[in-house]
Amino acid sequence: MENKKVLARLAILLATVIWGSSFVVLKSTLDFLPILFILAFRFLVAGVLLSVIFWKTVKKITWGAVVNGGIIGACLFLAYYLQTIGLANTTPGKNAFLTAVYCIIVPFQFLAVDKKRPDKYNIIAAVTCLTGIGLVSLTESFTIQMGDYMTLLSGFFWAAHIVLIAKFSKDYDPVLLTIIQFFSCGIIAAAGSVFVDTVPAGWFSGAWMELLYMAVFCTAITLLCQNWGQSKLPPSNAAILLTLESVFGVLFSVALYNEKITPRLFVGFCLIFTATIISETKLSFLKKKQEVVK
Repeated sequence: MENKKVLARLAILLATVIWGSSFVVLKSTLDFLPILFILAFRFLVAGVLLSVIFWKTVKKITWGAVVNGGIIGACLFLAYYLQTIGLANTTPGKNAFLTAVYCIIVPFQFLAVDKKRPDKYNIIAAVTCLTGIGLVSLTESFTIQMGDYMTLLSGFFWAAHIVLIAKFSKDYDPVLLTIIQFFSCGIIAAAGSVFVDTVPAGWFSGAWMELLYMAVFCTAITLLCQNWGQSKLPPSNAAILLTLESVFGVLFSVALYNEKITPRLFVGFCLIFTATIISETKLSFLKKKQEVVK
């Protein structure tokens, strides 16, 4: 059992490392290809790959699953689309940390689903996170740049995406819903790309490695790692590991994108990361240590 927990931690850690790298990879790809085209390729390929791996699950598809998975997929599209627009206009590190605000927003959006009020930890996390956002995003004239604003806006749809999954996954297989939402997101992006995008000739030869990396590794494989890892670990342990995505996002941005971390940014990142830990774990790991000491 202990060996499985170690492997589960490694699986989730691997997912966060890959997700962290995706911010820099996507930032580079945006220099060559339009956003909608990238999203269409990424999610349609990931959807096909997961359909092949879980073909027995796909055979159980129902109209109810299609409808609910389609709704989740539409929300996923808006989250990724706004996040990617934000990434095009800010640094990968800031994009990674500002996206993490969804962890703080989720408890407040759950009010509309199960009427459960946010607890004191959610309130503390929200205040801490807002302070961090101010340090990261506000300019000297107290305005927010477009890239940071769009990234923050995407956080609301990431939170809604999680809430919708929690609501609909009770009645349908989560893997099946994931596959449907990937196809839904990819089809919406593809439809938009047909009318809006101008894809340059020879695009595949210039960006095929980045596109396949995002579709196969950053989407399909990370999903499998996350789902398997979370099934073997307590929720609080998994939550702490998943928050490392933003940390790896900054590390990759500094190493590969030459992003400069000022003292103000560093403090802001630390506050957002702390807020995420508080919101996700309720500081349960500290309570366990206190119980051991007693």
